[in-house]
Amino acid sequence: MTLSIMLQGTGSDVGKTVLVAGLCRALKNRGMKVRPFKPQNMSNNAAVADDGGEIGRAQWLQALACGVAPSIHMNPVLLKPQSDVGSQVVVHGKVTGSAKGRDYQKLKPKLLGAVLDSFETLKQQADIVVVEGAGSPAEINLRAGDIANMGFATRANVPVILVGDVDRGGVIASLVGTHTILPDQDRAMIAGFLINKFRGDVSLFDDGLTAITEFTGWRGFGVVPWLAEAGKLPAEDSVALETLVRAASGKALQVAVLVTDRISNFDDFDPLIAEDDVDVHFIRKGEAIPADAQIVILPGSKSTIADLACLRANGWDVQLYAHAKRGGHIVGICGGYQMLGLKIADPNGIEGAACTIDGLGLLDIETIMLPKKNVRNVSAHSPVFDVPLTGYEIHIGETSGADCQRPTSIIDGRADGAMSADGKIMGTYLHGFFDNGAFRRAWLASFGIASAGGNHLDRVEATLDDLAERLEQLLDIDAMLAVAKRYEQKTALASSI
Repeated sequence: MTLSIMLQGTGSDVGKTVLVAGLCRALKNRGMKVRPFKPQNMSNNAAVADDGGEIGRAQWLQALACGVAPSIHMNPVLLKPQSDVGSQVVVHGKVTGSAKGRDYQKLKPKLLGAVLDSFETLKQQADIVVVEGAGSPAEINLRAGDIANMGFATRANVPVILVGDVDRGGVIASLVGTHTILPDQDRAMIAGFLINKFRGDVSLFDDGLTAITEFTGWRGFGVVPWLAEAGKLPAEDSVALETLVRAASGKALQVAVLVTDRISNFDDFDPLIAEDDVDVHFIRKGEAIPADAQIVILPGSKSTIADLACLRANGWDVQLYAHAKRGGHIVGICGGYQMLGLKIADPNGIEGAACTIDGLGLLDIETIMLPKKNVRNVSAHSPVFDVPLTGYEIHIGETSGADCQRPTSIIDGRADGAMSADGKIMGTYLHGFFDNGAFRRAWLASFGIASAGGNHLDRVEATLDDLAERLEQLLDIDAMLAVAKRYEQKTALASSI
């Protein structure tokens, strides 16, 4: 008998991803075989699954928490926003096309089969599957054909625990309001609630917990305070960047990361954030590149051409030229690497209308967008610092030019990336190279910064253990398992009749 439990939220960014990761590690530490599952994810923060294809970065993290290889079945439907109204649709790790919002609503019922197939695949491997919802089940305007929240839960008969975020305010109203607005069938799937991101004396919320139960009939499974551990784990999507504020710290190395509209894989910079002597500042639209930044990074992008236009609209191109003239360093990763070149050609209209545009001209390279997408985990080598590298590629396009004669890495005997003659401007398609302790130590040493090194993944593992220990103390996990067992027994009984 395989158990399952689902965490849904009263809204986006209530902390479901971190709670699922912590719960997965806690159950693993109890000796259970655990698998994470998110039926539908919308994020440009993607990872490469071991069985080939893309999944949400959050499900990669949750697989790590379970101690298993990430699989395409952990996130069977991934939407990667390309514009304000449309997304690339990835099913079982492979791109199947693009769809605007209204068109996707019509497509969802056809995707339910893929979702249920993946869920059953994971159930065959596990003692328990911990499921993460998306957005909120109270978005009843999207309920028809839903595969992300109650549409999945009711079809797969998975009990739901509703997560409320007290930090954003109105948590009692959001939980009670969700109870009120849900149809009876959906409301019946909710076994209880938990409160997340509480600051201060938890006992002051005792009356709030009582009120929620009186209004809804739901039991509480615990109150989770604002956890420092959460900030040490990869964020699910760029919503997390909206609350970051630049603060002067006086640290030795100042790094600026440009936040474009379709930024992707920004957890590339988590290892730098964790360094004691490095400040990483995410520069948003309307903000200037800090004059004291020694390094400016152009991150990955889901839509390189559109994000290059965003960069220029903010005047960052002029600031980059001034930065380079002062002798500052610039790093481009994936889409950011493509932007640094002389030309970007999209003859097949992969990112929009067919076109060829000028790049920033900071590297002597040109890129052509091609239909085939490179999606793979890799082992590589840094020719600059003579150290091994690991990472992953998720990109379309091929890049060539004179500066490619100075590669940033060698992948399977193939040169990757490019570098200016003075070494101050570099680009690469390799995501995750800062995770490698030996490379990060050598790279930072070139700026006079001492690093303890160590692979960032080890820090993430330690953080997951700390998070699991905290959740064991804060949540009634035994009661959650009892709910999951009760539902599974009902399902088994119904199927035997």
